[in-house]
Amino acid sequence: MSKIKIMCTSTGCIEYAPERYRNLGIDIIRVHIYFEDKEYLEGIGLDPVEFYARLETLENPKNNLPKTGLPTPIEIKAHYEKAIEEGYDEVIVYAISSGLGGTFNQLSVVAKEFSDRIKIHVVDTKLTAFGEGLLAIKAQEMVNAGKSAEEILKETAWMMKRQIFMGVDGKLDYLIYNGRLKGGKAFMGQMLKICPVVHFNELGECVALESVRTQKKALIRTCEILKEKIGDRSPDDYILFHVYTGPSLLETLLPIEEKYGIKTNHEDVIMSPVSGSHNGPWLAGYGYLPLRRDDEPLED
Repeated sequence: MSKIKIMCTSTGCIEYAPERYRNLGIDIIRVHIYFEDKEYLEGIGLDPVEFYARLETLENPKNNLPKTGLPTPIEIKAHYEKAIEEGYDEVIVYAISSGLGGTFNQLSVVAKEFSDRIKIHVVDTKLTAFGEGLLAIKAQEMVNAGKSAEEILKETAWMMKRQIFMGVDGKLDYLIYNGRLKGGKAFMGQMLKICPVVHFNELGECVALESVRTQKKALIRTCEILKEKIGDRSPDDYILFHVYTGPSLLETLLPIEEKYGIKTNHEDVIMSPVSGSHNGPWLAGYGYLPLRRDDEPLED
């Protein structure tokens, strides 16, 4: 039986999630972030709570935006080399969406250099935040249960096809600063107090699902859509958690979700600085991961 190593990019928030996930042996490949004239490897030396608090009060944010950088080929090679040294036969890497940058491609290119030494599967999760990390966690649980790489890849592919990341950008500032909203759309959005309900599309891009006026109405619409998506599925058959950057909009969401009977069954997990820097400190929403029942076919 193959010995399988699970890896995840730092954007998967495993280090910001409950401590029980941190000793599973999942290897973290760190994305770079540059902020206030300093360079960080995500997860080291930059606390996300403090990071978002600083973004809320950042002077001249348009000209002082955080910037992100890919893991270098040398850094990636070190992870793959370590897996070989530790006697692994296969590696499965769960990577931040290719729709958000070049990390997935960088991981894949370097993996080809190891094709004659170890089998490496680089998975484009098509999203980010703890939903990405949960895939790695579930994969590790399957490794521990003696599943093959093929079985793990098929099971997590089933999850990815149905997984949801959905939230509200409470203010458009950072979407405009980062160039995601330009010209007339940016102007009208600010003037009309538009708050987009954002999600990940099939290409793994974070885009507006709907544009709603005012934060409260956008949060209400988010709850309505999520309720429809979950349907009558039992809480035993999914994982539902809050995703957020700063806490302010999350506090507004809680009484709204109660009215809709939405109950998360997993601890809240803050969004990673690399991912959240593009949305800013006013995002709140949900991550939803369905768990396949025995009566559900693995392949459609």
